[in-house]
Amino acid sequence: MIIRKLFSVYPMALVASLVVGTSIQYNSRVYTICSPSLKMNSPKVEPCSISRRVGAVAVMSSLFLTTEAIVSDKTANSFELRITVPDQTVEEAQSTVRDHAQALLDVKSLIQSESWREAQRELRKNSSYLKQDLYTIIQSKEGSIRPFLRKLYANLFNNVTKLDYAARDKDVARVQELYNNVAAALYHILSRL
Repeated sequence: MIIRKLFSVYPMALVASLVVGTSIQYNSRVYTICSPSLKMNSPKVEPCSISRRVGAVAVMSSLFLTTEAIVSDKTANSFELRITVPDQTVEEAQSTVRDHAQALLDVKSLIQSESWREAQRELRKNSSYLKQDLYTIIQSKEGSIRPFLRKLYANLFNNVTKLDYAARDKDVARVQELYNNVAAALYHILSRL
């Protein structure tokens, strides 16, 4: 009821102040609900550090960026956090793990041609597939051998991450060193499966 009375008395003044962006001081008392009891406040307009225009621009830009991020078909080129494919069986993982390992090693041609962006993209894509396969296979192994395989798994993918960072920095010597570490770690883990 109080709110209805407030808007019935000042509807055009409120609309005008929002559109024009000015503050209008009212000559009569305004009811506000601050606590369970109703209080009468004298009309005060306190200065605001952010103008309505800046606030509107902030809201509109955040809506635009959020909409663009949701609608965009380009995803970030980052490591995929999903570890296992829900319907992937151990047999499927074992049949594709060597192909994914070879695809990871095929990044060498992109590294040698110094196509850093493409190398990073392929490295991330192929390592995520390999990560899923290896995780599924390691989970199927008996409990006594799992800790050793997890250590090899962690070593492999830590080197892959370091290789990705080195490719981002375009450090040729470091990239070659880390690629050799990845190849060795991949050989060790595949020989144990």
